[in-house]
Amino acid sequence: LDNTIFVFTSDNGPEGSGPVDPLSGSNSLMTANMGYSTDYETLGLKGSFSSIGPGFTSAAASPLAFYKFYTGEGGLRVPLIVSGQPLGNIPKQTDAFAWATDIAATILALANVALPEARYGGRPVLPMTGRDLTPLVKGTIDRVYGENDAIGYELTGQGALFRGDFKLVRNLPPLGDGQWRLFNIVQDPGETLDLSSQDPGRLQAMLAAYEVFEVENQVQPLPAGYTRSTQLLVNLLRDRLGPAVLLGLLTLLVLLPFGVYVRMKRKR
Repeated sequence: LDNTIFVFTSDNGPEGSGPVDPLSGSNSLMTANMGYSTDYETLGLKGSFSSIGPGFTSAAASPLAFYKFYTGEGGLRVPLIVSGQPLGNIPKQTDAFAWATDIAATILALANVALPEARYGGRPVLPMTGRDLTPLVKGTIDRVYGENDAIGYELTGQGALFRGDFKLVRNLPPLGDGQWRLFNIVQDPGETLDLSSQDPGRLQAMLAAYEVFEVENQVQPLPAGYTRSTQLLVNLLRDRLGPAVLLGLLTLLVLLPFGVYVRMKRKR
């Protein structure tokens, strides 16, 4: 173990995409049509499909705001543990900001592997954007990102930009309202106090930085009226229930003339 380094982190945010009442008749029927079971007796076994629902998901993320698929801290903030003899194995804890892309750069640095150049294996490669966290882990520096370093993030229209102690965040319906808000996530990790009106200059500067992030990363605008829940339903009907719905429509078309004939005959 003298040359072994352990890296542990977590998936981001508890899952809240399940229905409010997963055991209701309509939800159970839909789940059964997809070949899954919500029965308590089969919980965790093959074919089981269970979720804690949005309510308990919010509780699981508390005191942070929102959960998975949203850009509140409840949907993004996770622990990161790096340990091992090469690091001195002395317990340290820091609240300094780090990003998922930093992990690869850190592992390469700890393994004394040089970052890839413009080409690797005879093919062009994009440059790595992450930063080496080794000095932070060893305690020789307090942070790897400066006050003016901006880190942007976007997922289905939900947006966030981190800069120093501050975070710009936008969450879309049904939980959000699509408005940009500004928080000091060091003093207020629960994102309870919107600083937009108190610090409009910082708000505008971070909005401009987010626009740069969108251009550099080719973030595509969402169509008008887009909501994640609606799109998930459309995908479900098309990909999973499409054949069943089509069969039902064909059956209806076949039986409809017969029904009309019977009704007209009765009127005579």
